[in-house]
Amino acid sequence: MRGRLLVAAVGTAAVIALAGGGAYVYFFSGLRSSPNALGLSSPSPAAGASETPSASSMGLAGEWKVTTGSIAGYRVKELFVGESAKHEAVARSSSVSGGVTVSGDAPSGYRVSTITISVNLGDLHSVDSVVGRNVTQRDGIVGRQLDVLQFPNATFTASEVSIPGPVAGQQVSVTIPGKLTIHGVTKDVNVTATAQLSGDKVEIAGSVPATMADFGVSPPFAPFVTVDSTITIEFDIFLAKA
Repeated sequence: MRGRLLVAAVGTAAVIALAGGGAYVYFFSGLRSSPNALGLSSPSPAAGASETPSASSMGLAGEWKVTTGSIAGYRVKELFVGESAKHEAVARSSSVSGGVTVSGDAPSGYRVSTITISVNLGDLHSVDSVVGRNVTQRDGIVGRQLDVLQFPNATFTASEVSIPGPVAGQQVSVTIPGKLTIHGVTKDVNVTATAQLSGDKVEIAGSVPATMADFGVSPPFAPFVTVDSTITIEFDIFLAKA
């Protein structure tokens, strides 16, 4: 009898030690990493190196629609109990839709109007890493805080923005004033972005800060971790001529 009790006690101690070790790795080891902020991809090959016409050779005026390769998501700081340095949680979605209308030409500059970009928040998935932890468990908590069943999309709209020409062979920085709708709440924002021609597409990457409370959203809550109320919404969007 005493032998069985001893074996049980040793087994219980081993389980507790393993669990404690796992918790230590997650919360206190510092073995955590986050991907870099979204930005423009490397410049595409010159138009002459491909049989595909470049965006500049096709002319930029016309309708442009969001196409494959587009990504949007968020970055937010979270602090684990017992830690002094915050970890950056990052989640992204490739379910992006929308488009823009471009008018003008290289000599006179361009006018980009009827800008609409929507992201399916239900498809957000965590892409940071924490050793010993499945960070995708965070996604369910975030989805509930955002009420994605009732408010599935985040949408940015803007009336217009002017871009001086020419734009071929260079990156163009632009600030886009517009309206951001999340959780059924719409706020005025200024998006900071950089654009470039990428083969037969237009690529635009950038970010905008947001405070959860402004959109009626409470920071996600989980034991042993506190989440900041301010997030960075980031995107890398490719547009193809319709």
